[in-house]
Amino acid sequence: MVVPERRTRADVIAAVTIAVVCLVAAAIVWARADATGTDSVTADSPAPTVVAATQLPGTLRERWHAADSASSRALVAGNVVVTGDEGTVSGRDPVTGEQRWWYRRDMPLCGVEAQWGSVIATYRDQRGCSQTTMLDADTGARSIARSSYMDDAIRISGDGTYLLALGTDRLEMWRSDLVRTLEYGYVDAPVNPNTQPRNGCELRSAASSSSRLAVIERCPDDPGARLTVLAPSPKEATAPEEHGSRLLTAPGADSAEVRVIAVSDAKIAVYYPPTPATATGLAQPARIAVHDGTGNEVSSAALAEPWTDRITVTRLGSAIYVFTGKTLIALSAATLQPTWTVRDALGTPASMAGRLLVPVTDGMLAVDFATGTTVARIAVQRSDYRGDPISTAVLGDTVFERRGGRLYALG
Repeated sequence: MVVPERRTRADVIAAVTIAVVCLVAAAIVWARADATGTDSVTADSPAPTVVAATQLPGTLRERWHAADSASSRALVAGNVVVTGDEGTVSGRDPVTGEQRWWYRRDMPLCGVEAQWGSVIATYRDQRGCSQTTMLDADTGARSIARSSYMDDAIRISGDGTYLLALGTDRLEMWRSDLVRTLEYGYVDAPVNPNTQPRNGCELRSAASSSSRLAVIERCPDDPGARLTVLAPSPKEATAPEEHGSRLLTAPGADSAEVRVIAVSDAKIAVYYPPTPATATGLAQPARIAVHDGTGNEVSSAALAEPWTDRITVTRLGSAIYVFTGKTLIALSAATLQPTWTVRDALGTPASMAGRLLVPVTDGMLAVDFATGTTVARIAVQRSDYRGDPISTAVLGDTVFERRGGRLYALG
């Protein structure tokens, strides 16, 4: 005969304790899951196709505006304009500003970028700006997500082939499926030790192309700043491959204002600030130095005035434009040297009806792509403008200006 098992009070307490522990563990896993604190509303149907403008407007007036504090530039993707603010990323109708879709998380929004017909949103959790989600531009549907250790603040930029996520301690390169192709700098939990060429470096500036990643870094064992040129997609993402790494010794090279401006497949443009006269040398003007694909300086062009901390770079196809805080400079795609300038600009340009729109006081200049010659001036009504740099974008016949943490639609 089988004697029934008798449960003691201690057995009951133990069982209850195990159950509670399991419930708590499940709650923790659920709380950390990507779906937790997420509100995703997709469009009922893809956004209707927007037809490109064939002629320039005579005037531009404000149609609508919306908060856009998380973006670094005016973003259009697919057939929508994109805004990011207080944890919410929205795809909006360009004419009305109506939200066609939105994606919201109960986390701080580190940044928003657009590339490959998609919107990329990055959020901050306990591991930094580590939670990244890719959204279809026309519907807002989630397609891919990734998570990895990152700095608490990062800057995301695209070169058409890769995305660069840059912090002060580490950076990552991502391909179009958000798979990491490179990690550089501080490694949280290295699988293979001693794969990084240097340790403890501050990453001050970086830019990329399809075949080169250029980084300005300041390392503890170096007497000055260093320019390192890397492969954006080495054989192993955890093992950086250097094309070259050079200490910068030119006047002004160790200034915090030195930064990578643009990168092509064979050249790297670097901004150097002016330097005062010393007992051993003359004063030097601000300049753009062009380095080759291994980091050696090959040419230099003096600038009429130093740039401000409002430097912004934008690419339109193969063309590269630099807003210095006062002037718009076009760089040659082949040489990365300045080709023309528009003085008294207010920000970065956009393309419309075969012309380049450059924001200026009380209007937009329509300029020739090749020469920078002004062919028309468009009057613009700007509400609440306080001198902030303007990032310009165009979708259809609507012109967008991002300034002061808001996006303004003009038509």
